[in-house]
Amino acid sequence: MPKAPLPIRDGLGPDRLRMPRESDARTVLEFLVGEFPGEHELWNALVAAGDVVDEHGRIISSETPYQPTRFVYFYREPPPEIPVPHEIEILYSDEQILVIDKPHFLATIPRGAHIVESAVVRLRRDLHLPDLAPVHRLDRMTAGVIVFTVTPDLRRPYQELFAEQKIVKEYEAIAGFDPELTFPRIVRSRINKVHGEMTATEVEGEPNSETRVELVELLTDSAGSTLGRYRLFPKTGRTHQLRLHLNSMGIPILGDNYYPHYRPAVPGDFSTPLRLLARALEYPDPITGHTRRFVSTRALDQGL
Repeated sequence: MPKAPLPIRDGLGPDRLRMPRESDARTVLEFLVGEFPGEHELWNALVAAGDVVDEHGRIISSETPYQPTRFVYFYREPPPEIPVPHEIEILYSDEQILVIDKPHFLATIPRGAHIVESAVVRLRRDLHLPDLAPVHRLDRMTAGVIVFTVTPDLRRPYQELFAEQKIVKEYEAIAGFDPELTFPRIVRSRINKVHGEMTATEVEGEPNSETRVELVELLTDSAGSTLGRYRLFPKTGRTHQLRLHLNSMGIPILGDNYYPHYRPAVPGDFSTPLRLLARALEYPDPITGHTRRFVSTRALDQGL
């Protein structure tokens, strides 16, 4: 994807829209007004302010002719969001990378209803690092260590570490306990995730996911039930892999609203975090060659 002709603003990049080959619009402004009914005044104001440009960065005026198949870029104010009441902790920072300890409930990147309340937008805005980008992601409900690159030229070398499985990823989870299960154990399965569906499933076929599971200690919750603290080492990185693997063993992760049964999250309810934490990352630095290890300082025992 070509570089956007508008800069990052308040931590967010511009939106873009491709103009279809066939349209009755005579101008770009007429097309935008037709695409967003009820926002005529907004688009007139954006165009008048010079905040709408074409893919070459040229300002769109009210008279700019319609441009079939071309892109138009613009800023749109995201809808209001409920702030996540947890701070991002910075574990390490230099001119190349930024390593954070992400809290539960905060998305890594803008997605769906979570735009401003995402780690990358918060960090770009607060640290004045417009080119900051995550090397990998954690889902919104998982806390822990994430590595970001500060400049675009470093993204590929760091992303290749993950693609080539040179990263040692260590997770921690609090989940159910079954005395019939033995540990450590290797869990392998074929995970299938259909675009648009909230949950993934394990299906028949050659495994495409693998996790080593270790039992660290037994815990007792407030109701007197026995739980386990587990150390997890995923060899692969499939969607919801750790949540699925523990669920398939009959010991779902505490606070999981996806498995075994999906329950929609209640907006603004931050009382029941998923007890899953990306505890540590270790890898050979692609620039210096030195081994680096970063460890989360968060605890998972809340509410036990």
